[in-house]
Amino acid sequence: MEISKAELKSAAAASSRSEASHTSQDLRGAEILVKALQAEGVKYVWGYPGGAVLHIYDAFYKQESIQHVLVRHEQAAVHAADGYARATGDVGVALVTSGPGVTNAVTGIATAYMDSIPMVIVCGQVPTAAIGQDAFQECDTVGITRPIVKHNFLVKDVRDMATVMKKAFHIARSGRPGPVVVDIPKDVSFAKTAFKGYPDSIEMRSYNPVRKGHSGQIRKALQLLLGAKRPYIYTGGGVLLANASAELRTLVDLLGAPVTNTLMGLGAFPASDKRFVGMLGMHGTWEANNAMQNCDVLLAVGARFDDRVIGNPKHFASVDRKIIHIDIDPSSISKRVRVDVPIVGDVKDVLTELIGMLRESPAKPNAAALADWWKSIDGWRGRDCLAYDRGNTEVIKPQHVVETLWNMTKDADTYITSDVGQHQMWAAQYYRFDEPRRWINSGGLGTMGVGIPYAMGIKLARPDSEVFCITGEGSVQMCIQELSTCLQYNTPIKIVSLNNRYLGMVRQWQEIEYSGRYSQSYMDALPNFVKLAEAYGHVGMLIERPQDVEPALREARKLKDRTVFMDFRTDPTENVFPMVRAGMGITEMLLGSEDL
Repeated sequence: MEISKAELKSAAAASSRSEASHTSQDLRGAEILVKALQAEGVKYVWGYPGGAVLHIYDAFYKQESIQHVLVRHEQAAVHAADGYARATGDVGVALVTSGPGVTNAVTGIATAYMDSIPMVIVCGQVPTAAIGQDAFQECDTVGITRPIVKHNFLVKDVRDMATVMKKAFHIARSGRPGPVVVDIPKDVSFAKTAFKGYPDSIEMRSYNPVRKGHSGQIRKALQLLLGAKRPYIYTGGGVLLANASAELRTLVDLLGAPVTNTLMGLGAFPASDKRFVGMLGMHGTWEANNAMQNCDVLLAVGARFDDRVIGNPKHFASVDRKIIHIDIDPSSISKRVRVDVPIVGDVKDVLTELIGMLRESPAKPNAAALADWWKSIDGWRGRDCLAYDRGNTEVIKPQHVVETLWNMTKDADTYITSDVGQHQMWAAQYYRFDEPRRWINSGGLGTMGVGIPYAMGIKLARPDSEVFCITGEGSVQMCIQELSTCLQYNTPIKIVSLNNRYLGMVRQWQEIEYSGRYSQSYMDALPNFVKLAEAYGHVGMLIERPQDVEPALREARKLKDRTVFMDFRTDPTENVFPMVRAGMGITEMLLGSEDL
């Protein structure tokens, strides 16, 4: 009988706990750390060694159950662990040394924090006696990371190591997920103590996130939804984090209401379903934004009314509507927009209870009103807001590259990562995600350089899946050294670079908001990406004609065991539309250059 990976993982973790719990043995702090990671079922750790973590690296050398992945920059270590966590739902783990190791990791930690990604980042620290003495490679890790973590720990006593690690994983994955930093002084990682086993559970008096929503509030929400004439379901990344896509789809089936996803929520509801009206917000669809502004009951699920979603809050508030907001984080509710029915709880649990109440209710949604509402939405859909020059045979349109990729891979087991910029928005608009956790990008912080590390992390987690990184010639150079890591650890990803020779989103804003004063947005000293890819041991392709887009993608997909860098030379004048300008309302949209 074949044993599943999940069963093996569970058995290994249980064995690690029980083996240690029956016998007390003297172990070094670094060894206890490894035992903790094994007990948590960790498969991969991305990191970079240095003096303060050498005891930890020595402990890793003596075990075989966890694979360490040596990156080329600490920022990429955190990004790769982050990408792994986003795709799998497991806690991502990174390991960096003290001082510059920590400061290099800060961008990755902040990226994960802004998007609520469960991670544990283990940092080396100078010996406890040297803390505060400006020792070599010392920095105040706890102080530096405090604003960008869910929690952080400084382990001062080796006897606390196992408990701290248990707390770190519990905090990272429960409630609203987020990164947790564990700072370990070098002497603590070397010190010995009696290890009696890794805790099976942990109790934290000051940390008890609510999972179950208030039934009375859920009933209020039900009454509003059943009485709505123009209901709208607005969902964010919280649906994916809670693994609640199935519940969302069931709710939409029962209500028959239109649904939209934020950038971080794409895939929570199938883009191919006619009830999906597209992404909303700054670069959302005309129909999604108009439905948001004209609904009479808005159900917000695992979303935070971000500035990129609702535009000008005064404009958003100018329309009278009832708002229901479901979120596990009470601080997110009524933070930017006043809501009428707040429901604090786990999205999956709350939706399950709401669905149960809906099924038991004798009342049903207003079918006639809903039909009229759909007529309005279809009217907005009549304006093809994602139209572009599909017939152009002179220059590659970036939208065409993404659409072609989607058509080729929509029925395959595919993951898409992106960096940040115009290419990110085109990927979100033209690659139609039907499944959750297939779209991996930096939403809240908007971090350039994440694309390749994200793809590396996903490829290790999902070796049989196709993993594409959609990027630009600016973003890709931020972590391009990780092409070396791809070779060493055999993660054959496919890189789709939409190369327009500009920092595209900066150039677009400069064209629209700064009268075409293109200050420092032109990239006039680019490398030969084909030769650069080959220098790293990979395959490089240069694609300059529209008719070569599809053949190039097909050829790259055939090279299953190779990393392929595709340098698509795209139209440098193309802009991302629709667009909501800064300070404007979400229905005050530019649909094309003719609106400028």
